[in-house]
Amino acid sequence: MAGRTDGHIWSKQLRGQRRPERDIHCRVQPPLRLSLFFHGNLFLNLTFVRLTMLLILLGVLVLHVIILVLLFVSTAANAWTVGGTSSKDLWYNCLNNNGGYHCQPASNDDWIQAVQALMVLSVLFCFFSLIAFLYQLFKLVKGGRFFFTAIFQILASLFVMCGAIIYTVMRPDEVGSSFGYAYVLAWVAFPLSLISGLIYIILRKRE
Repeated sequence: MAGRTDGHIWSKQLRGQRRPERDIHCRVQPPLRLSLFFHGNLFLNLTFVRLTMLLILLGVLVLHVIILVLLFVSTAANAWTVGGTSSKDLWYNCLNNNGGYHCQPASNDDWIQAVQALMVLSVLFCFFSLIAFLYQLFKLVKGGRFFFTAIFQILASLFVMCGAIIYTVMRPDEVGSSFGYAYVLAWVAFPLSLISGLIYIILRKRE
C-alpha cells in the first residue's frame, strides 16, 4: 500500500509539473501567430510596392518609345504641308501629277534649314535620353534621380517646340494648302516629351 501510495503521489507531482509547460505553450502561440501575420502582410506590401514600381518604369519606358517614334515620323514624313496634289516636308516638295509622284529638294532658305536641324536634334536627344535612362536604371544608386535623362528629354522637347514654331511662322501661305499630320505629330510630341522629362526629375530609383 505504501508503494502504491508513493507511486500515486509521484504521478500527481509529474502531472503538476507538466501543466505549467502547457500553459506556457498556450501563452506563446498567440504572439507567434501575430508575428507570422505581420510578416506576411509586410511581404505582401513589399511585393505590391515593387510591382507598382515596375509598372511605373514600364509605363515611362513605353511613353519614351512612343515619343521617339512620333519625333522620327514627324521628321521624316512628307506631310508638313499638304494641299491638292502637292505635299511638302522638311526635305522635299512633292507633286502628284498624272499618277506620278515627282519630288524636288526643299528650298535652301535659312528658316527651313533651322527647322531641319532642330527636328534632327530633337530625335537625337530623345534617343540619347532613352539610352541614358536604360543605363541609369541599372547603374544609378538607390534613391537617386534620373536628372541626366531628364535633361536630354527636356532639351528634345525644346528643340521640337522651336522647330514647330519657326515652321508655323515662316511657312509660305499658299491657297488651298494646310498643315499635314507630320506637323501635328511634332506639336503632339512636344508636350509629351516635356511631361516625360518632368517625370524623370520626380522619379526615384528603388530596390
